[in-house]
Amino acid sequence: MKIGVNEMRIGNVVEHQGRLWVVVKMVHVQPGKGGAYIQAELKGVLEGTKLNERFRSAGEIERIYLDEKHYQYLYAEGDTLVFMDQDTFEQVYLDKDVLGSSAVFLQDGMIVKLMSHEGKVLSAELPATIIATIEQADPVVKGQTASSSYKPAVLDNGVRIMVPQHIDSGMRVVVNTSDGSYVERAKE
Repeated sequence: MKIGVNEMRIGNVVEHQGRLWVVVKMVHVQPGKGGAYIQAELKGVLEGTKLNERFRSAGEIERIYLDEKHYQYLYAEGDTLVFMDQDTFEQVYLDKDVLGSSAVFLQDGMIVKLMSHEGKVLSAELPATIIATIEQADPVVKGQTASSSYKPAVLDNGVRIMVPQHIDSGMRVVVNTSDGSYVERAKE
């Protein structure tokens, strides 16, 4: 299905130059002179090669819709992640690179949406947020205002995030899986 280039999003699978690509990064650029364009970094679905491509904002691109199914995350074996189909109990092995930087937020038993095309898993989508425990939080610095100051903290999975001053070690917080940002304190 053809979509406008402006409708393209990170994680979409598109057909370009006769091959399937996953949109990894994209930036909308409006230069002072000339027309606006989208600078996109594409990753080849089958080959894994990368391509930086410039698309005119008014242009169109073929978006490929994938088969989506929910799987349960079981465990990691080195750089391979193991998921289980909840209906057939069949196990699927997936390279950690498919998840990218959000792989650190995987938790045992987490339900993940895997997208496939012609039987091959191309991408995965974690829940929008997770609940994690603060393992270590820096002490509050006196004199800083409480309104907008943040301090570094380490989650139970080893990820460093910035949290408000009132968050201490042992507290449970909600974290955004797409960018690793603090959302709110988890409800007990």
